[in-house]
Formats: sequence, structure tokens, C-alpha cells
Amino acid sequence: MSKFKNKAKEFFGLREQDNKSIEDLQSLINDPNTLSNLQAINTELGKTKEMLGEDELEEAQLVNNITDYQGHVMYRLRDPQEAKMVAKDIMQWTNKKGFTIIKHDRSKTGLTGYFYFRLGEDPGTESQRIQGYLSQMPEIEKFVFRAPRTQ
Repeated sequence: MSKFKNKAKEFFGLREQDNKSIEDLQSLINDPNTLSNLQAINTELGKTKEMLGEDELEEAQLVNNITDYQGHVMYRLRDPQEAKMVAKDIMQWTNKKGFTIIKHDRSKTGLTGYFYFRLGEDPGTESQRIQGYLSQMPEIEKFVFRAPRTQ
């Protein structure tokens, strides 16, 4: 049995506790400072729960509905200096995923951008993929599924 036990310990990276570590744990449990620290942390957590009621918590709201997607995507950047890089990243990703870009524009300041994609067989799936990609980009502040206003 000890050969098997040793092989199992070796395989799983287990080791037995020695008496010294058990004694250290006992002294830590019996220490009044540890108990008071744990109680302070617990009361602090309780205050945090009391400060935010369930009605005060806001859930993330999905601004872009899947049905709104008609191939138009407008986005706003946090930093206009990243406009070329973000547009290049979006173009590379869309080409890789099989989307066809019909039109791409950027504002003069570089703060906003616009893509117009050709609609495929399943616009719902396309909109989910585009929304998932754009929402995970930290450079983009917000985006919407609509065409820019014409002048």
C-alpha cells in the first residue's frame, strides 16, 4: 500500500503535513488578533452589502439590438490617435471572418468611424459576431448599428 500511496502522492504532487505546520495552524486559530481581523473584515463586507441595495445596482443594457443591424456600424474611439490602427484591426478581422466591407469612413478628427458591411445570409449571427468583437476592443468607447446622418 505504501508504494501505491507514494506513487499517488508523486503523481498528484501531494505531501503530508508535518506536526509543526499543524501546530502553527492551531496557534494562528487561537490568536485573538486573527479573530478580531476576521471579524473586522466580515463587518466591512456587511456594510458594503448594506450600502448598495438591489434597486440601486444597475445592469448593463444592450443598446444595439440584433434586429437593428442593416450592415451599418458607427463607432466612437476613446483616443483619436488610434483611429488608423483600430480601422486596420477591424478590417483584418472582418476579412478573416468572411465579411465584405462596402464602405469605410472616418471623421476628420478621427474620433468616429463608420463601416458598411454587405449583409449575408444570416444578419442576426453577423450582428452578434460584430457586436462581440467591437465590444471587446478597449479602444472603442461605444458603437451603434446605424448609418450616419446625411447632410
